[in-house]
Amino acid sequence: MEEVQPPVTPPIDPNGKRSEATLLDLCEKVLSLEGSVCDEALKLFTETKRILSANMANIGSGTREEVERFWFAFILYSVKMLTVRKQVGGQSVSGDNGFNLCQILRALKLNIVDFFKELPQFVVKAGPVLCELYGADWENRLQAKELQANFVHLSLLSKYYKRGYREFFLTYDANAEKTSANSASYLPDSYRFGWLLFLALRNHAFSRFKDLVTCTNGLVSVLAILIIHVPCRFRNFNIQDSSRFVKKGDKDVDLVASLCKIYDASEDELRKIMNKANCLIETILKKKPSPASGCKSDTLDNINPDGLTYFEDLLDESSISTSLTTLEKDYDDTVCNKGELDERVFINEEDSLLGSGSLSAGAVNLTGAKRKIDSLSSPARTFISPLSPHKSPAAKSTVTATPVSTAMTTAKWLRTVICPLPPKPSPGLELFLKSCDRDITNDVTRRAHVILEAIFPNSSLGDQCAGGSLQPVNLMDDIWAQQRRLEAVKLYYRVLEAMCKAEAQILHVNNLNSLLTNERFHRCMLACSAELVLATHKSITMLFPAVLERTGITAFDLSKVIESFIRHEDSLPRELRRHLNSLEERLLESMVWERGSSMYNSLIVAKAPLGLEINRLGLLAEPMPSLDAIAALINFSEGSSNHASSVQKAEACPGQNGDIKSPKRLCTDYRSILVERSSFASPVKERLLALGNVKSKTLPPPLQSAFATPTRPNPGGGGETCAETGINIFLTKINKLAAVRINGMVERLQLSQQTRESVYCLFQRVLAQRTSLLFNRHIDQIILCCFYGVAKISQMSLTFREIIYNYRKQPQCKPLVFRSVFVDSSQGRRQGRVGPDHVDIITFYNDVFIPAVKPLLVEIVPVKKGQAVEANNNPEGHCPGSPKVSVFPSVPDMSPKKVSAVHNVYVSPLRGSKMDALISHSSKSYYACVGESTHAYQSPSKDLSAINNRLNNNNSSNRKRTLKFDVEAGLVSDSMVGNSLYQQNQNQNQNETDASNQNQNGSDASSSGGAPFKTEPQD
Repeated sequence: MEEVQPPVTPPIDPNGKRSEATLLDLCEKVLSLEGSVCDEALKLFTETKRILSANMANIGSGTREEVERFWFAFILYSVKMLTVRKQVGGQSVSGDNGFNLCQILRALKLNIVDFFKELPQFVVKAGPVLCELYGADWENRLQAKELQANFVHLSLLSKYYKRGYREFFLTYDANAEKTSANSASYLPDSYRFGWLLFLALRNHAFSRFKDLVTCTNGLVSVLAILIIHVPCRFRNFNIQDSSRFVKKGDKDVDLVASLCKIYDASEDELRKIMNKANCLIETILKKKPSPASGCKSDTLDNINPDGLTYFEDLLDESSISTSLTTLEKDYDDTVCNKGELDERVFINEEDSLLGSGSLSAGAVNLTGAKRKIDSLSSPARTFISPLSPHKSPAAKSTVTATPVSTAMTTAKWLRTVICPLPPKPSPGLELFLKSCDRDITNDVTRRAHVILEAIFPNSSLGDQCAGGSLQPVNLMDDIWAQQRRLEAVKLYYRVLEAMCKAEAQILHVNNLNSLLTNERFHRCMLACSAELVLATHKSITMLFPAVLERTGITAFDLSKVIESFIRHEDSLPRELRRHLNSLEERLLESMVWERGSSMYNSLIVAKAPLGLEINRLGLLAEPMPSLDAIAALINFSEGSSNHASSVQKAEACPGQNGDIKSPKRLCTDYRSILVERSSFASPVKERLLALGNVKSKTLPPPLQSAFATPTRPNPGGGGETCAETGINIFLTKINKLAAVRINGMVERLQLSQQTRESVYCLFQRVLAQRTSLLFNRHIDQIILCCFYGVAKISQMSLTFREIIYNYRKQPQCKPLVFRSVFVDSSQGRRQGRVGPDHVDIITFYNDVFIPAVKPLLVEIVPVKKGQAVEANNNPEGHCPGSPKVSVFPSVPDMSPKKVSAVHNVYVSPLRGSKMDALISHSSKSYYACVGESTHAYQSPSKDLSAINNRLNNNNSSNRKRTLKFDVEAGLVSDSMVGNSLYQQNQNQNQNETDASNQNQNGSDASSSGGAPFKTEPQD
């Protein structure tokens, strides 16, 4: 089989003298860095020079000059964040080197978006070097993910602030001449004042754990201060507008309540933040505060002054320039040389430093219109749910919800639904906890306190985790952490009670000892609750998978409870459901395959032949840390509550739950209602009944079995062990996710359904028979290789370059997927060859994938032909005229779904109510359903023949048909609908066949990717 040749890029200067001189000149003359910093940068460049030379083609555009500039930026940023410096007090800190990222990027003529797009490659490739030079914790200290999330949040907040400002204020003086009034780009100083005041709030008043919701409340409070102080001639609103402003009784407008109504903010939080902002104005700007009730100003007319503070001449023309200068100086002294970003650049959207394109931060996407259209047409990211977040009162019907407004709506759910709950088990939950073999209430509450304090630490622990940060008030950190712990524990108790009620309903007993005494299950539930709280507030300091690391569980553990968690919290907003679904995809696509996943502890039992490879690569998970170990790590104090020590006793003795330090849990005899299917639609949820190779009567294993000891027999598994049952369900999920992504790529590449089935069939065989190919890898890497392998053996003119080009348009695409694929370099070293641990996907395809998969690949076409012949020779098998049964699973109906690769045409599934009307007796249905006999005592095959004959009747002509309306029923006749759809499908299939024949007759493109791309028109 012909191998793919990777593109060749001229290597960098072998000696590196020219590059080193350029870097030194940049450090000394352009950035004016200290000699020690320059030496450190040169040292890191020397150590990573070989890596740079090997990866020139994978960075940026691949040109030597641009790649070198990117690499210099990575080097200087790493030196800034990782170099330890001694302060006067003898304390070691990192990150304070007198320069920031913005200065680096301006000097190298790069922008922030491109920097973050390319940085992950440097982190992966140069990781071993950074670990050797700066210690094992280098990745945490580098804070690359946090910095990217901070950039995305600030970009969103700056646009949110700009919209809010223009909603309330003019961008020109209403009394000025027309020439200045027509200048749309003019922004008054008050606009810049508001942003600088917001940055002062972030740096002085907010906790270290800056989140999107708190920052949005800060911006709303700034708008309130501006409304009070900006001269009336700049206003763009009428204070008497009853549709926007809330009046206090029949009197004046309640400004704070009005803004909370418009922006879904919390009135209590807004008043607190306004008080902090007023204190900053008094402290930094030296302005004297006065109660608004005692001030006379036209800006306060018709506004209720109760609780408001007014500053004389705060935004007058005579003093605003001085205030701006003072705020600028405060920012320089506090942040500029210590922080990574100069946050003042976001006030100017035209600054070239910001760049353009798309970046993501958790569930927040900074995207353009094209990306939104792609997300609609891709099944991997489309979400169908009966619950939708309510729009903000300020949002018009024609305005699309923004990430910030969605976050505020989700926070409102947490504030109004979860916060009023008690921070302890409800009487209903206590009944289940006391009905176990022993009362485990104290165990559950103590575990919740320990785990949640590990996730949301107090300031003393936070100081150990965030070196080089600012010096916020520790009290603010503690208050923020305490609030998040309370929200998470309330959500945890609420969902746990719902699960217990569901279990008791199916089992007809209240003793759920086997589930409620399972340590790993509770930690997964607590981690899921905490992750939802973090996702609601969108914190930038604790991004996923932080909750896994701090609770001691793995990605495979968490994937077992996500479905049940969603099902048993009916009020969960759509945004949080989407977040959990995206997490499930992240877990399945790569995280469960990483080293240290507990999935391997089950896989080694379910598939014993893989044990040798698993042990050789060192993939098994470490024992889960005990609760005592976590409590000791965070200096957990029992406080005044007298919790029983029975949790630790259960951990010490291998009773029904087994050893807490083992990733293996015991199985129980109970069946669980928690695994029943529901109406919630997810790309990976319909995991059994949608696949033809799984019996529809088989139910998934209960949660007790999912967390049980892998070697324990599963009572409901037909002789299988708990590990075999769990792995089968897990692999079925993987197949389902792969089917969705294969289907999306097939539609984008405009390939035939036969190709789709061949690719999916090959992936299934790889997963079942060459499972080790997925170890330490991403499933998309295997899918891309399957596409090219099928294309080569089918002699299709489809190049790897074209596959990757179209894969880039998929919403889940990450460049690292095809630029950095894990290979086991230890085998090469034993054979005398030296190579990297990560290579590009073409090298992986040639060196690893094809040697392992070639026997499976060459069997696909012959097997399909044999099956087709056998089916045609069987009179009771395939009925002539019926469509051939597809081996491809049914993917969930996506709405809306793009049905044309050329035109922007989308369709949505027929609503259930209209479906019921169509199949009612009044619609005069003329065709039979499967299982309904067309004549008395006919065989099923003859029934199918009769159905096909009726559908195919009078379709030989190509003339267009007109729909005949049934006057009596008022509906389109079902038979006419069927014939019309059939005619359309026939024409479409004929067009696809003609296009496929043209492709087969075209010239074969070179395997090196020299063929032109198959492109789509811009959406």
